[in-house]
Amino acid sequence: MRSKYPILIGFSVFTVLLTILAGSEAVLSQSTDNAPAAEESTIPFALPKSGPFNPADIKIENNEAIANWFRSAHADAAAEAFRHWDEDEEIQPACATCHSGEGFRAFHGLDGSKPGVVENPVDIGGVVDCGTCHNAGLAEITEVQFPSGLMHPVQGVEASCMTCHQGRTAGTTVSTAIADMDLDTPNAELRFVNPHYATAAATWLGGYGGAGYHYDGRDYSGRFFHARPVSTCNSCHEPHTLEIAFEPCLTCHQADSMQDIRISRQSYSGTGDTSVGIRADIQANAALLLDTVKSYAQDVANVPMVYDGTRYPYFFRDANGDGVIDESEGSAVAYDAWTPRSLRAAYNWKLVTADPGNYAHNPHYALELLYDSIEDLSGPLGFGMESLNLLR
Repeated sequence: MRSKYPILIGFSVFTVLLTILAGSEAVLSQSTDNAPAAEESTIPFALPKSGPFNPADIKIENNEAIANWFRSAHADAAAEAFRHWDEDEEIQPACATCHSGEGFRAFHGLDGSKPGVVENPVDIGGVVDCGTCHNAGLAEITEVQFPSGLMHPVQGVEASCMTCHQGRTAGTTVSTAIADMDLDTPNAELRFVNPHYATAAATWLGGYGGAGYHYDGRDYSGRFFHARPVSTCNSCHEPHTLEIAFEPCLTCHQADSMQDIRISRQSYSGTGDTSVGIRADIQANAALLLDTVKSYAQDVANVPMVYDGTRYPYFFRDANGDGVIDESEGSAVAYDAWTPRSLRAAYNWKLVTADPGNYAHNPHYALELLYDSIEDLSGPLGFGMESLNLLR
């Protein structure tokens, strides 16, 4: 409450300060008059001996690591990953685990709460802070649950990486959504199942992690075991800058960049070009799968679609096939003619492309999901896989 006597209060505070300083000067005068020079260091000071101080001159432990983190995506408080909830003025519990350090600690019970769930919304403004990866309680977390139900063993900071880079759904999520439905009959109740973003851990664990939709009768590559000592996230990613060290790759690979590394002497994309990195094969097959999903939507489901990666839910209705998203009352119309066959293929496409490092995390698994999804759509569309010259 604002005081009725601001001038008197200000005068009183000023008087107190003068009294303190006067007393300090008296102590200083008395001390210097009666004490030997050798004891001057024990003289009490009401104010610092000197100044002002330059923050750059103050030594801070781990200053370099802090500066590196501050420039990383984990600390980018202006990014959509941390600003998405500004209008709500709070982060909903389901999202808070990975979009704020406070939520992460609550999820794992590192703040003294019940582990396994974020019970309350979290204030906006937080980022992936130091306590997300340096909390002493991480040593007690021995396993992390993935959306497929898998309990994967972890050690130390792996708990942070694996918790937040696993996606939000799994192949079983899709299987449940399409259960007991005719494969090629559009169902207006079906909605796109989004695997979420930056799904590196899910890709890395491959078929063992069960992130992708697995087709019956197919085997899938498991966790991608790289050559030692590349065995953890921090083996490649600098934990504070998040930059990837390329030089260690040159021990076994000859390439100008990580994207140019090729793990096979055969072409998976049907081009026959093995001079490019395996990333090029994955990108080519992913582009082909998206085109095939669109062709299926138009020719089998009889409702064309448009994909827009800048807004959720990404796939939209284009009833007249003019390439423009349909609108209703000024809003884009989400695609509503999914069939079980198109939904599972689109899910696999999104899962693979949601991880920009799929070519390093688990290229085998990515290629298998893409191939099987294209093959599944080829039947209703009436083309043979042989004509594509793809390899699984």
